[in-house]
Amino acid sequence: MFAKYDPKGFLTPIDGIEIKTFVYGENSLLTRFHLKKESQLPKHSHPQEQTGFMVSGKMTLFIDGKAFLAEPGDTWCIKGDIEHWAHVIEDSVAIEVFSPLREDYLPEEYKK
Repeated sequence: MFAKYDPKGFLTPIDGIEIKTFVYGENSLLTRFHLKKESQLPKHSHPQEQTGFMVSGKMTLFIDGKAFLAEPGDTWCIKGDIEHWAHVIEDSVAIEVFSPLREDYLPEEYKK
């Protein structure tokens, strides 16, 4: 699969958080997050492993009860079923890969 960047089509599952899945395969998907200053990603967990890259901005990630300050260039990996959440300090952009595939992040037209 190959995809050209399109700034349209972001979803807003939580106030201040926009997401868009760019490409996906049988076992993984790549998602871009736009995170507004002072927004919160609530505590949650999921079975997928989550690997991320901070493109711009700043946020505090809480992974399994430990706090990490994520700034541009920083990376992380969260094992499946580990509780995590985030507080966004500045407007931010993050890119994340989920494996196995997160069907809830697939574009509507591709959901099974």
